[in-house]
Amino acid sequence: MTTKDRNAVIIAMNEFAQGSPLPYTVLDATHINAAYPEQKLEIRGGGYGSDAAAHPTKANQFYALTDRGPNADFDGVAGKGKQFLVPNYTPSIGLFELQADGKIIKVKELLLKDRQGNPISGLPNPKALGGTNEVPYDIDGQPMTVNPNLPFDAVTNPIKTDINGLDPEGLAALQDGSFWVSDEYGPHLVHYDANGIEIARINAFANDERNNVIINGKQVLLPTEFTKRRVNRGMEALTMTPDQTTLVGIMESSMDNPDKSGLSSLVRMVTINLVSGQIAQYLYRLDKAEHVTSGIAALSSHEFYLIEHDRKFPLQDKSAQKLIYKIDIAQATDIETILNDENIKQDETLGLLVNGQTLEQLIAVDEKNWQMLEKIKIIPVKKTLVVDVLATLDYPHDKLEGLWLRQDGSLGLLNDDDFAMTDSEVINPKSTVEQKYLDKDKTIEDANRLYIVMPTE
Repeated sequence: MTTKDRNAVIIAMNEFAQGSPLPYTVLDATHINAAYPEQKLEIRGGGYGSDAAAHPTKANQFYALTDRGPNADFDGVAGKGKQFLVPNYTPSIGLFELQADGKIIKVKELLLKDRQGNPISGLPNPKALGGTNEVPYDIDGQPMTVNPNLPFDAVTNPIKTDINGLDPEGLAALQDGSFWVSDEYGPHLVHYDANGIEIARINAFANDERNNVIINGKQVLLPTEFTKRRVNRGMEALTMTPDQTTLVGIMESSMDNPDKSGLSSLVRMVTINLVSGQIAQYLYRLDKAEHVTSGIAALSSHEFYLIEHDRKFPLQDKSAQKLIYKIDIAQATDIETILNDENIKQDETLGLLVNGQTLEQLIAVDEKNWQMLEKIKIIPVKKTLVVDVLATLDYPHDKLEGLWLRQDGSLGLLNDDDFAMTDSEVINPKSTVEQKYLDKDKTIEDANRLYIVMPTE
């Protein structure tokens, strides 16, 4: 069977071996594994699990996205942050093909590049562009600084940031061969051409000169309150409507709006019409405040599949939940259109305020305030459960993040394998600093694998 034939007829779900692994290379295997001292820590060059998107025409091909690279939580001399094992790692988009025998091959890889064609990094942004004082540390546990040859000094040799650094999480593959990517830093929405070079950007920072989407003479920006995203909880999912006019993104969780007191079940969803420039904003209600969203795929201009889950390993915690909802924004309230009155105000920094409180604060105080919002005609997105993944599959992973809407209506699911690492102590022979990484002995939980399910309507 030729490549053309393979992609003309979709491989059916019943012909597919569930949990087929995506291919990977080994980025590094030089560090001691504290959990298994007799072997080295294997850091895998996979990581294609942050999101997925269908190839616009080829039935058995899909794109998948990496995040910012191998890293883990670290608390060092400059405060809490992330330790980057491969600091020069470049996030990328991979094109994969599902074979008739169930194997998955990588067709090609696109490194993400800035407008000059230089590969970007996964390092945090400057504070003015969404940085949240997340300190990057190197492999030796030392802060990464502007001058790597000198010791860290907050004034004379400050922490290194990268204006083009991304922590990619959402992916939309367009019919013209280009891509939109959303991230967890700004959040930023970045448009890449077919070669992975940045051609456009949308974020909430009016002073960022890279924001170059101008429609009807007006600069297109995200609502200002999106700068209040929680650390590592940015725009987790992104899709494009079938008519190729509208970007649709959703935050991973509740935002710190105006501060961390607002942790709640309220998540913000945004649509950006790239023809008219109109921006709309909707409210999504998580089943539990501790849940997150990850992965969205458009069925129409108003209906979408959306992943909601709890980041738990099902084999270790029987209460784990991995759910796929069909959501509909047709009857939901666009909160961008709500006008000011005595008790409702549109604040330039915090967004819509009700009785002087942000929406996040309102719900954090009392979940019953969802009913109060509906009484004043602020209606959340409608959601209908279409797949209970753990009741459908033998699915052992914690982070269900990639969603591939296939031509037959089934859904391909990818887990984020975090480069086959998780938190645990690993000794670095180059340093006395204890690092927190663990290769989980190549168990099924850490492998980046594909599953296919059929939604029930």
